[in-house]
Amino acid sequence: MQIYQPAEDSYLLQETLKQYLKSKSKNIKILDMGSGTGIQAKTARDLGFKDITTIDINPNAIKLLEKEKLNPILSNLFTEFNHFTEFNHNTEFNQQQKFNLITFNAPYLPEDEREPEDTKQNTTAGEKGYEIILDFLEQAKPHLTQDGEILLLISSLSQPNIIEKKARELKYNFKILNQTSLFFEKLFVYKLSNL
Repeated sequence: MQIYQPAEDSYLLQETLKQYLKSKSKNIKILDMGSGTGIQAKTARDLGFKDITTIDINPNAIKLLEKEKLNPILSNLFTEFNHFTEFNHNTEFNQQQKFNLITFNAPYLPEDEREPEDTKQNTTAGEKGYEIILDFLEQAKPHLTQDGEILLLISSLSQPNIIEKKARELKYNFKILNQTSLFFEKLFVYKLSNL
């Protein structure tokens, strides 16, 4: 399975993350969901942040993240992460179940039958282009500290109005921190936090 290589979306999230982290304590706990090559996690580490966990569904990405020593967990969103922490009796690790920051460059495209299966997992968020994102928002809530925040990258093709509606239902505050226009879509980085 191919590892998603950094592109415009990754770089927009990376730029936003750098700005965001300028005002944060180096002691915060960070989770990079769907880490891929680890671009966001490495950016945080390069800025002096040490408590970083990465999650990816792709075993090849996990191998790469292990080489980078980025504390990876193989999981589909939080599914295996929850299982892993439930049975890990290391108290220090269990205290890390909640994070001050979760980043996610989510798959955000609607399903396209022509796309090869090998890359679909990296790019497709479901039939409509938002299903994985809605699942993520629901699953992420218990893993945020009270003052924790999410940096989430999505596209205009992901139907942001549906995602915003779900965020309101789940009692998130949200605002757009950054955006860019590409040829056929707009990319947005949302900051979400508990109400």
